Amino acid sequence: MSLQENFLWGGASAANQCEGGIYEDGRGLANVDVCPAGKDRQDVITGRRKMLRMDKEHVYPAAEAVDFYHHFREDIALLAEMGFRVYRMSIAWTRIFPRGDEEEPNEAGLRFYEEVFRECRMHGIQPLVTICHFDCPVGLIEKYGGWRNRKMIDFYLRLCRTLFTRYKEYVVYWLNFNEINMILHAPFMGAGLCFEEGENEEAVKYQAAHHELVAGALAVKLAHEINPENKVGCMFAAGSAYPCTCRPEDVWEALLTDQENYFFVDVQARGYYPSYAKSRLSRQGIWPVMAEGDEEILQENPVDFISFSYYNSRCIAAPGTGGEEAEGNLFKSAKNPYLQYSEWGWPIDPLGLRITLNEVYDRYQKPLFIVENGLGAVDTPDEKGEIDDGYRIDYLREHIRAMKAAVEEDGVELMGYTTWAPIDLISAGSGEMRKRYGFVYVDKQEDGSGTFARSRKRSFYWYRKVIETNGEVL
Repeated sequence: MSLQENFLWGGASAANQCEGGIYEDGRGLANVDVCPAGKDRQDVITGRRKMLRMDKEHVYPAAEAVDFYHHFREDIALLAEMGFRVYRMSIAWTRIFPRGDEEEPNEAGLRFYEEVFRECRMHGIQPLVTICHFDCPVGLIEKYGGWRNRKMIDFYLRLCRTLFTRYKEYVVYWLNFNEINMILHAPFMGAGLCFEEGENEEAVKYQAAHHELVAGALAVKLAHEINPENKVGCMFAAGSAYPCTCRPEDVWEALLTDQENYFFVDVQARGYYPSYAKSRLSRQGIWPVMAEGDEEILQENPVDFISFSYYNSRCIAAPGTGGEEAEGNLFKSAKNPYLQYSEWGWPIDPLGLRITLNEVYDRYQKPLFIVENGLGAVDTPDEKGEIDDGYRIDYLREHIRAMKAAVEEDGVELMGYTTWAPIDLISAGSGEMRKRYGFVYVDKQEDGSGTFARSRKRSFYWYRKVIETNGEVL
């Protein structure tokens, strides 16, 4: 079995990391806008420092980002030049409902995304739309406390109904929430959660997660009702957890780590809370409050496919056993001595992608979609202004080889592959501009200077050949 002829090659971005224009055309303020760059970012995104407004002491990179808002036609043309078949993008919730609880949507925001979708259609590119890529309107955080409040389900479904109806002729592939398991690691960025002193943070996170899980299931139901052609997937941050040694305690901790991640997909793909989650959450006294009918909603509306981000695997040691730590997509783990590491300390593990694909497919037997995979690096133009990012090509080549082996040799059913991110944007984890992922360089610097001019890196031409040959020439 080889990659299907209509395999969806492309790239992925998020509105809050690329659009900018946060004060234009009636857009409201969101949690992702007020996450500053610099030393306070971690405290803000984890909900330990409450910041719902911008101040003069911090830099807020989402305000301008790379100005996709004014460059989208140029950017989509560049994606088309590479031969993209799909573009994974997200909707900024506050462009559509600026405060989050309005009865009627903001027409200017709706028109903007319609123009984006028209441009994609003109170039033969399918949009894959993430409904909520960490976005939570500040208005809903101030008034309701973010996703800790069940009322969020209705506001989210109002957004969904608006999108499914307005864009019925443009979009059939949807993701309900981006990296839903990040609510456990970056709860303010992931769900608009701020914690009060003495509050049981784990209880709040799992209650908010339950609200998102119910909302996601109802979004599947709504999408199918409005357009039977719609396919809705869930999305989580993946990466297999390896035990650091064959010591049983390490193996056990690795299993617990995988369960923590797979919990969200277990509910969305299988339609019920798994027994390990019921037992553990009840034992810890943090079983979420459920409304009558919630279990039926989850059971009756599983997702159509499963998507995930993969940047690295994780190495897990039993608590208190020491060892050097490694970084990785907001997850810290032990350092794996058998792997190389990126400039940001993330492990590089292509075989881990094949392992993850097999694990996820074996677990759920549903179509899979890799919707984020890429290398963050410092790209320095030479004297001619060109960028030879061979390191990025090497990273992607080996991951695509591993992906192909999972399909061709292991029988994994895979819909597509979208790299993170085809055009440089702001890093979600660090808020940095110098951590670049794109095939296209954007002249925007860490200090805010730059012209926003776009230029093609060497990887641009390499990925174009990959798509043109359906992954045969790497």
